[in-house]
Amino acid sequence: MIKASANVAVICQRINKNVHPKIIMARRLHARRLEGLDKNIWIEFTQLAADYKAVNLGQGFPDFSPPGYIQEAFCKAVSGGCSMHQYTRAFGHPALVKILAKFFGRIVGCEIDPLEDVLVTVGAYQALFCTFQALIDEGDEVIIIEPFFDCYQPMVKMAGGKAVFVPLRPRVGCSEVLSSGDWVLSPEELASKFSSRTKAIVMNTPNNPLGKVYKTEELQVIADLCIKHDVVCISDEVYEWLTYDGAKHVKIASLPGMWERTVTIGSAGKTFSATGWKVGWAIGSGHILKHLQTIHQNSVYHCATAAQEAVAVGFQREYETFGTPESYFLQLPEQLHHKRKKLAKCLESVGLQPIMPEGGYFMIADISSVKSDVDDSVSLDEPCDYRFVKWLIKKKGLATIPVSAFYSSEHCKDFDNYIRFCFVKEDSTLNAAEDILRKWSEGK
Repeated sequence: MIKASANVAVICQRINKNVHPKIIMARRLHARRLEGLDKNIWIEFTQLAADYKAVNLGQGFPDFSPPGYIQEAFCKAVSGGCSMHQYTRAFGHPALVKILAKFFGRIVGCEIDPLEDVLVTVGAYQALFCTFQALIDEGDEVIIIEPFFDCYQPMVKMAGGKAVFVPLRPRVGCSEVLSSGDWVLSPEELASKFSSRTKAIVMNTPNNPLGKVYKTEELQVIADLCIKHDVVCISDEVYEWLTYDGAKHVKIASLPGMWERTVTIGSAGKTFSATGWKVGWAIGSGHILKHLQTIHQNSVYHCATAAQEAVAVGFQREYETFGTPESYFLQLPEQLHHKRKKLAKCLESVGLQPIMPEGGYFMIADISSVKSDVDDSVSLDEPCDYRFVKWLIKKKGLATIPVSAFYSSEHCKDFDNYIRFCFVKEDSTLNAAEDILRKWSEGK
């Protein structure tokens, strides 16, 4: 019996030597909460754009430099001695949380405690992750307004929650949808999504990808429902300074009864055109923020000191120049206003119907009139906008993003005739895109 057992052990050992260790481990390696979350549109389409060396109007980042004063602030911080290269306060560099509290306290209309009400994070992404992990429990429902930035849904799932979707739709009776302002929520449909299980609602204004800037009366509808059902509002406002044609960004936290139940997400990357710095924040009442701090201290713990110091200098300057021509928060939207008009004119000239954004980095366009140009070499198993974008990258050398990626599976088919363009680019980049589109329209 001993000899037989030994032979069996030898045989098993030999078998295992011929099996790749990854195959053995994969049976129980991943956590179930990750199932179905492995695909990412940014990884897929960024790689595709790189492979085909396409002109990139897909990714949402400027291809121009941040303002000179904030670059100088970063250089000064890096050469500012030992302290700029070591740990700072875990929940936010003191200089940064103080100016954020001072700056946004003036806008919200209440006193913000820099040590209790502000958390600095590794970009807005981590601020969102901390918020969902800290506030959402197993079985909680989270209402997500569509179209939504694609990380909301997987973050809700990883926290154990259930996403409930309600879409912005073109206004009923609107004969021609020309502006993001023509896309609205149905108050009745929104109200129907609230239940005893609803823990939070997620909104994004100005919206990515649509560019909608919520009006005060629209925010009030959301606020009233949050108060009625005792629900937290997670307000993603990373494009808050980028509004056009008189649209005004209003913080929902400034409405009566909302400061104590709102987490506002912000981004220095979007604010100062420095997306690679990865400095973001969450602002809200300390009784909520303390739970985000717990997640933060047990995940990344700390953000880059020098980058936080530079952002603090930037906000201090903006605090002093706020509302004047010297303010970057006025200069940047003026610059982008012209780029937005330039892109819209180009899209119209080739038969695409742009939806003029009231804010943000992006413009979506209806491809209904030209989608027949897509050839049969692109898979028919994918949504129309995915096929169109892949064709545009591979055959024409222009990268964009399919809009149905910003919708849930239950609504994406209703919105797969749109693609997203980023206009926060150098004129040379926009000119290159325009040349591609012109040649396409001329059949070249």
